[in-house]
Amino acid sequence: MEARSSSSAAAVPPPLSIPSSSDQCVWADASPLLAAACRDLEDGELVHGENFSLFAAMSALEIMDPKMDSGIERSRYNSIDEAIEDGVAPIPLSLDRTLDVQRSIDVMDHLFSCEATWHKGHTLAQTVFTCIYLMRMERTSSHAVLNSFCRILRATCNAVISAVSTARTHEEEDLFTMSFGLPLRDEGDDKCLSILNSVEEIISRQLRACKAQALSKKKTLEGLESLQDNPDLEEDYCRALLCRLRFRKHFYHVIMCMRKPHGRGLELARKHVASCLTELNLMHKSRKFLKSQSSTMVQQSDGNCTTASGCQPVGFDVSLNSRLLSPTPPRAVKVLSWSNAIRYFERLLHDLDVICALSLNPVLDNVLHFIVQFQKTVPDLVPRAFLQTLLVQDGKLYGEYFFSDVISRALSLPDIIGDKEFQMNEFVVQLVGYQPDKNSLYKHCMATAQAWEEFAGLEYYFHTVGACTEKRVW
Repeated sequence: MEARSSSSAAAVPPPLSIPSSSDQCVWADASPLLAAACRDLEDGELVHGENFSLFAAMSALEIMDPKMDSGIERSRYNSIDEAIEDGVAPIPLSLDRTLDVQRSIDVMDHLFSCEATWHKGHTLAQTVFTCIYLMRMERTSSHAVLNSFCRILRATCNAVISAVSTARTHEEEDLFTMSFGLPLRDEGDDKCLSILNSVEEIISRQLRACKAQALSKKKTLEGLESLQDNPDLEEDYCRALLCRLRFRKHFYHVIMCMRKPHGRGLELARKHVASCLTELNLMHKSRKFLKSQSSTMVQQSDGNCTTASGCQPVGFDVSLNSRLLSPTPPRAVKVLSWSNAIRYFERLLHDLDVICALSLNPVLDNVLHFIVQFQKTVPDLVPRAFLQTLLVQDGKLYGEYFFSDVISRALSLPDIIGDKEFQMNEFVVQLVGYQPDKNSLYKHCMATAQAWEEFAGLEYYFHTVGACTEKRVW
């Protein structure tokens, strides 16, 4: 805790509401203690323990700084149940059916922005799972559209975490893969696609009916119930919902196809990537309609709004999951705007498409050249993880080729390298200390700094290989 100034230290904000004590814990207000410590500190001084180190200083957070301490954003609630009882996440989202559809789309859009923010390195608890509907999925069972969307989003998050954890391309300090005990799995999640397909088919039939005939107040001539009460808006709302649901479906397919062994799902994944980009374009086009239907009094600026309509979504609280995080004050998170989230996913899908287009020929030069060119674009964590899982499977290149065979072919080594007497040669023993195998590829798929460090090592050891070949050890 660093001192700012005597004037700022004296101004202590009113304390938060202290939760009631229980048998397990007793809560107390620490504000007077913090205020006393601040009064005794000079500008630039730091409160620290005996084991405080430079590394700890670099990782320290400044309490009460809105840019570093997410606890400064005060929640009115001490639990999710308390927030639900106060009506923060109603089901249905509104008794007005038109407003219910509008708010459902806002929830989808904000979750879309939260997902992009999570991919950029923030925690799942402070982004996607700030949504109370995701934390209490059973409450959405009566709301088919929201339930199907949340289920497939949760399944997608779980699949992405699994892929990144397997690849190990995230930095040690990265909290991306930490779930903090969040409900990432539940019974019925394996049916998320079938549930979403059912909802999609219902809305698709309604859209076809809108094109064929005008809707009455409640039902079409085909006996289909409308999404909302305004017949003139039915078609546009159907389109807005469909493109969002279809994007989630195709993106889930992309993730699952790219995780198939030996690159067997890459061709199908490319088709789903193209479908995702189409749906993203339709989502962007729906913005004009959604803005026209929202109240101008509650709209945010385009640079800050996390929804296409510009309205603040219901069902979110940024501070409810703070107690699930590590004991240190959690870092403040600024959710990406909806426009930036669109651009992020476009970039992500482009990177995944480039990976899917990789030829699976076991030629070391081609593999290394592809990685170098791919890293020049400075890809984010998720595409780097999928590249790593494609390159190295079961300790083999693409899950099929031994690295020793691939390297031998690349160096045009003769068959004598398999002879035991040759392997005992002193020059060969020198080369055993380093081998450009799966660990090399793993480091190449990490962040740029670590990748360039590995390339420097490769250059040195390939120079050693060249020196040995000149001495004709075989």
